[in-house]
Amino acid sequence: MTRDIILPIITGIFVVAIVVVLTALFFEAQSNIMNRSSSNKELSAKTSPSLLFFRLIQTIPIPNVNGRIDHLAIDIRGQKLFVAELKNNSLDIVDLKAARRIHSISNNGLLNEPQGVILVPELHRIFVSNGEDGTVDAFDAKSFSFIRKIKLPSNDADNMHYDPNNKLVYVGYGEGSLGIINATSYSIVGDIKLTGHPESFQIEVQNRVIGQQDQRIFVNVPESNSIAVVNNEKHTILTTWPIINAQNNFPMALDEANHRLFVGTRDPPKLMVFDSNSGKVVSILDIAKDPDDIFYDAAKKQIYVSCGEGFINVFQQQQQQEKDANHYNAIASIPTAPGARTSLFASELNRFYVAVPHLGNQESEILVYQVER
Repeated sequence: MTRDIILPIITGIFVVAIVVVLTALFFEAQSNIMNRSSSNKELSAKTSPSLLFFRLIQTIPIPNVNGRIDHLAIDIRGQKLFVAELKNNSLDIVDLKAARRIHSISNNGLLNEPQGVILVPELHRIFVSNGEDGTVDAFDAKSFSFIRKIKLPSNDADNMHYDPNNKLVYVGYGEGSLGIINATSYSIVGDIKLTGHPESFQIEVQNRVIGQQDQRIFVNVPESNSIAVVNNEKHTILTTWPIINAQNNFPMALDEANHRLFVGTRDPPKLMVFDSNSGKVVSILDIAKDPDDIFYDAAKKQIYVSCGEGFINVFQQQQQQEKDANHYNAIASIPTAPGARTSLFASELNRFYVAVPHLGNQESEILVYQVER
């Protein structure tokens, strides 16, 4: 066989081999992608019907906000959303009716890695915690003017909660403390020691366990891989519940009526349901990666988990038979955006807000979902 005949045959075989190899690599890559997102695909298969009650109704741009966005707060009557922009050293105020940012409080010697934000409506005050210098800044909620800077004993001021009955602001900070601030005098009136830096925490409002009259606070302490149960009257730790077979317990929500505590872990990503009376784990559910906020919708008996992987996981609490709140169904995995891990559920408005950070070509914005009844 001549060289002129052999050479085209060899070339043809070589080309076919390359095509076969590239095709195999393509399908293998697609298979890996499918496998990596299988859990979310299983949930997404149930998403379409769920979008009927969880609808994206608005996208509000917040331009020129760079880096990580942390927690949110809302003024229900004034229809304003407050956005703590940690890496941007700013607090944005968004008019929800006009769907636009109307004011921004930048650093100017004040905000320094703002992490937590709460509104105290009866006092017309906004409190913002700063991670870098361990301070809490108070602002007027109408004029947004600066009022007072409160210095905590150490840095990393983080999550906050407001107790309207006693007009107290609770803030997690430092290597392991909850600071207590009088919301009217701006003075530090108490300090609760913990075993590590506190992340999300929940304060009981209703009467708790039979025979247990003191108010309790449940605190996520990832450094010790546990939940601290605190007596809020005595400012002491009552007990500690360990997190088993999981780490990095950051977000938390509380269902007081059914005595259930919801805790999100990141390694692996799980939603753990605790009996808040006994500390026993009654259910463990799969969620998307990087969870940072959890909310319990008491009216619908649903749990919403916002995750940095780019999903809102929705679970339904099942109470048809024994009414023990021990069983939950995953009913939706709603796509959001990469890094969109912080959120806020406003039950009064039936709306769920998700903060989307600026990443590459992705612009910073607020996603607004209507939660239908």
